[in-house]
Order: sequence, then C-alpha cells, then structure tokens
Amino acid sequence: MEKKKYQDIVKKYTPQEDRTYHGIVAFVIGGVMGVLGQLLLDLYANWFHLPTTDAAPFMIITLIFFASLFTSLGFFDKWVAWAKAGLIIPITGFAHSMMSAALEYKKEGFVTGIGANMFKLAGTVIIFGVVSSYLFGFIRLVIFGG
Repeated sequence: MEKKKYQDIVKKYTPQEDRTYHGIVAFVIGGVMGVLGQLLLDLYANWFHLPTTDAAPFMIITLIFFASLFTSLGFFDKWVAWAKAGLIIPITGFAHSMMSAALEYKKEGFVTGIGANMFKLAGTVIIFGVVSSYLFGFIRLVIFGG
C-alpha cells in the first residue's frame, strides 16, 4: 500500500478531539474544584476555629479521601474521562492515580502488589516535581540572589 494512501486512511479513522471544548470543560471543572477547596477551607477554619493555614491540611485530606473513595467505587474514572485536566491536575488526580494502581494490583498482595506498584504513575510525578522545583529554585537563587 502506498504511504500516502495509508496516511489518508489513518487520518480518516483517527478520532478528532475538540480541544476548545475540552479546554473549557477542564477550566470550568478546575474552577469548581478550586471553589470546592475554598469552601472546605472556610468550613474547617470556621468550624474548628483555626487559621486558614492550619485548616488547609483538612481540606486536602478531604479532597484526597473523596477522590480515593469515588475511584474505589468506580465512577471517578468516568468523571475523569469527561473532565480531563479539570480533575487530573488538582490533588484529586494524584489520589486517583494512587488508588487506581492500588486497586489494580491488590490481588498480588500488600507488599508485591500494592506496595510495589502504587507509585507507578504517582512516583514519576513526585520525582519530576521535586527535581523541577529544585532546578527552578536554584535558577531563582542564581538570578535574584538569596
């Protein structure tokens, strides 16, 4: 088969994604997640009479808990498929990746299954996050001084 003809066939059957639509959905859902986080932060700050800096861990734990719970119940994947980056970028995406790996490998046991595979996706995010923050911190130190 000719290379050009093959590429035309591939192009014809390759699904087209609407990037504008997905961008708007991710923006709106990400904004909703931000509002939800702020509401939880205010709720915990007022409920426990804490400064917002001390209430922040409660908000983060709540979001992680619900993302993990909804992943284990099986419907967070459907939300992620629709909302894409709106749910993957916040802390809920990290919790989702950890819980998904844990559920996938739970049959292999705690150590060789869950323990060894839980950080498959999340581990790369942690490593590159730490390395990039160190690199940008070093660049900032060199450019702007201490």
